[in-house]
Order: sequence, then structure tokens, then C-alpha cells
Amino acid sequence: MHVDDKTLYDLGIISRYEQQSLFHYLDFTTTSGGKDWLRFFIKEPMSDIEQIRDRQALLNHMRDKVLPPTVSNGTMMVMDKFYYSPMTNIPNSSSMVDVTFFKWLSRPDYVLLRYSMGHLARFVYGMKKVHEIYAPDCPSRELSEIMDKTGEILEKPFFKQMGKLGARIEKGGKLTAREVIKYGHSLYQYTEKTGMKALEESFLKIDAWASMAKAVKEHKLAFPEILECDAPVMEAKGLYHPLLDAPVAYDLQLDQGKNFLFLTGANMAGKSTFIRAVGIGLYLAALGMGVPAVSMRVSTFDGLLSNIEVTDNTLNGESYFFNEVQRVKTIVEKIKQGSKWLILIDELFKGTNIVDAMKCSTTVVEGLRKVDHSIFILSTHLYEIGEPLRKYPNIQFRYFETEVIEDNLIFSYQLRDGISNDRLGYLILQREKVTDLLNNL
Repeated sequence: MHVDDKTLYDLGIISRYEQQSLFHYLDFTTTSGGKDWLRFFIKEPMSDIEQIRDRQALLNHMRDKVLPPTVSNGTMMVMDKFYYSPMTNIPNSSSMVDVTFFKWLSRPDYVLLRYSMGHLARFVYGMKKVHEIYAPDCPSRELSEIMDKTGEILEKPFFKQMGKLGARIEKGGKLTAREVIKYGHSLYQYTEKTGMKALEESFLKIDAWASMAKAVKEHKLAFPEILECDAPVMEAKGLYHPLLDAPVAYDLQLDQGKNFLFLTGANMAGKSTFIRAVGIGLYLAALGMGVPAVSMRVSTFDGLLSNIEVTDNTLNGESYFFNEVQRVKTIVEKIKQGSKWLILIDELFKGTNIVDAMKCSTTVVEGLRKVDHSIFILSTHLYEIGEPLRKYPNIQFRYFETEVIEDNLIFSYQLRDGISNDRLGYLILQREKVTDLLNNL
């Protein structure tokens, strides 16, 4: 599924402040390499229904299983240092003479080798445990391929012996100097290095998938039903924004017959949060993950684009309004190709005067609503343009209501049918005592 960088930042999938991102929300990795793979997987949403279902099966298979503690981030760092450290040629013979000469003539290399071999042996033992946990009854093609490859490597005589050494170390034993030289020679310079690197990559991928599976369990996410249909569909009950401490849940139903949601409401009423919740829900579904909802039914989509946070670019001489126009142009160019897209637009044309904004917004809505192979959610504070659009049967009208009680704003964050008529800007100005400050200048 195509998602550009702007959309990733708009939805908070990634963020300049990692702790405020969806990536951080999903990150339960135990290794830095696993974290890198998690970042890779999160940036690769899928459009193929079989791939999505296979990932769902993988995460469901891993959800109630725990990675063995044998393999730590420290072990993975030692392995990387071992392979990237220049080392004197390790003897291809583990005779006492060769071992003695190497120990005394290349003392620093021997110390590094001995330390590394202990960690590598424990790692191989840990991968044996990983294989025992995840390989049986694996329903996922993606995971099965990794497990089959891992099993083949672990069945080789060399790695069988390494696993036994690792088990001995786990119980407090130590490697002999001859074992250090024998296995170090094979792993550092010769054929078994390839097998060890393959095991390392497999573990890091599993660490990333285990993190995604744990996130599904810890956050009580629900696996969506992925629909095999040509038309766009997105139905959700109890959908919420997962990054909020106390989110409000929404119900949503959009399909080919009702594929345009025209959203209104006062500032701070919840429009942007709702739009992001919808985008995050689809994005997680396309990753094969559970979603923050009671239930969801969704078709596959070819792309997801948003226009939520727009800025000007002083250095390039680009105004706020110009960048809004360019974003709409990008959206139109994408959807005219005939693919299924989810388009999220928040407060369109804030960067121009109200007359221009109304004319431009009406033109955009009347153009986009003709496209029945995509789903659109557009919010606006220009309530006036809503009534003339009621003649189009595929447009839904929803608003977030706001109550004013004794000059206090009460936000319910609940979606209602219709078009908002709240005009609360001046009230907020008064409530924050700005009018008093201005009057006293």
C-alpha cells in the first residue's frame, strides 16, 4: 500500500519525537537490530490480501508465546563486534601447539575470540529454543520459511555441537581454549559464517514480529476482517485513537455507495483526532496487525494519503496555500489512476481568505465525490458549503457537537448526523481573557 512520508508524519506513524509515535506504541523489541526490523516492517503496509492474512496468522501464532531470554541485546552486539573486528588469522588447527602460540602471540585477539565464542554458542542454543517455540503448527508461510531455514542450519553437525556448547555455558560451564580456536576459526573466516549470519537475521526478524504480536496482546487490539472485494469498504465499531490516554470510540461505515464523509465541528471538538484514528486503523490493518477497535471490516487499499498538517516553506518561497494546492494536486493525480485509496483531508484551504476557501473547497469536494473507487474523509470549518452538497447521495454528513454552559465549552467528542453550526472562536477568545487584555491596552 502506497503511503508517503507526509502521511506517515500526519498520522504519527513516525515522529520527530519517537515517544509520540505509533512506532513507539508497537515497540516491544529486545534488541536494537530487532528494532530496526520493526521500523522496516512498520513502513511496509500491504495491499495484497493473502499477505495481510498471512501476517495476521503469524502474529496470532506468536501472540501468546514469549521469546527465550537466552538471546539478549548484549549478545547481538557482541556478535556484530566479532564480525567487524579485524583479527589475526585464527589457526585452522586446534592442536595444543597452535592454540598455545595463538594465545600468547595474539593475546588481544584470543581474549576477544574467547569472549565472543561464549556469546555465539549461547546464541545458537537460544535459536534452538526459538525454533522449538515457533516452528510447531506454524500457520504462516512467512514465518514457516524462516523456521524451515533456521531448522536446516541448526541440524548441521557444526551448529548442533555449538548448541550443546551453549547449553553447557547456560549451566555455568566454560569453553576450552581448543574449542575457542576450533569454532572461532570456522565462524570468523570460513563456511559457517554464512549460517551464523542467517541465524542472526532470522532472530532479528522474529524479535520484530514478536514485538508486533505483543503489542496486539498488550493493547488489546482486534484483528480486522479483510474483505476480498473490488469496491472500497471500511466499517468499524468502537474505533479509537490508540495514542491517546483516554480516547473516545467512534462507529464508522463507508463503502462505494457512501464513500465521502463531510465532517464539521468547532476547533478542538475532535475532527483531527477522528481523522487520524481512521488513518491509523487502516494502516495497522494493512500491516496485518490488530486495530484499535471493537471490530473492523475493511477491504484492501492501494494507497493512503493525508492532508492534515501543512506548512509553508519560506526558503523555497512556497506559501501555506500553495502547499495545500500542491497536496490536492497530488491526491487527484493518484486517484485518477483508478486504484482504491483512502484520502484524509483536515481543514482544507486554511491558508487563504474565506471567499476563496469556500470556492476552492466546494470545487474539490464536487470533484472528488465523483470518484467511487476510493473513500474520502474531509473536515472543514466552512459550514456554509455543506448544504448545497446534500444533493449528492454518496456524501455522508457528520459533525462533532459542542455545548456552551455558562461560557464553558463542553466537548462530547461524539459524532452526530448533520452539519455543525457552532461558531465558537470569539467565545474562546473571551474565555481566555484575550478580549480583556486587548481592551486594556
